[in-house]
Amino acid sequence: MRVNGSYYKVVVDVYTTLAELLREKLGLKGTKLGCNRGECGACTVVMNGKPVYSCMVLAADADRADVLTVEGLSEDGELHPLQKLFIEHDALQCGYCTPGFLMSLTALLRSGREVSIEEIKQSVSGVVCRCGAHPNIVKAAAAYAGLR
Repeated sequence: MRVNGSYYKVVVDVYTTLAELLREKLGLKGTKLGCNRGECGACTVVMNGKPVYSCMVLAADADRADVLTVEGLSEDGELHPLQKLFIEHDALQCGYCTPGFLMSLTALLRSGREVSIEEIKQSVSGVVCRCGAHPNIVKAAAAYAGLR
């Protein structure tokens, strides 16, 4: 599979999830394991252009997939503009859910089309934030999309 632009060939047990593969085999700890039941969205990654809960995808099902994790957003040590806007708009508190939000939004915002505030809200509806950062997350994404 290709992860963050690099190709990997790994052997895993049939029951290994993509989240476990990313965290334990590839050392990509930015993908958070929250509920491990597909309910919280903390483990969201972009697979073949779509946001997926990596705890619900078997690693074997990601064979030959193109996977993007939060570590893959930055380039040359520079934060991605959306990450910078999260900081600017105070769109994170404890930060545990932040990678899930960033990856859900990345899938939406890379679609190449204009998006609405409602679409932004819908795209992050599957990620749970107990700190209550949702309004600022929407503001950061709206700023990235050029919305007011």
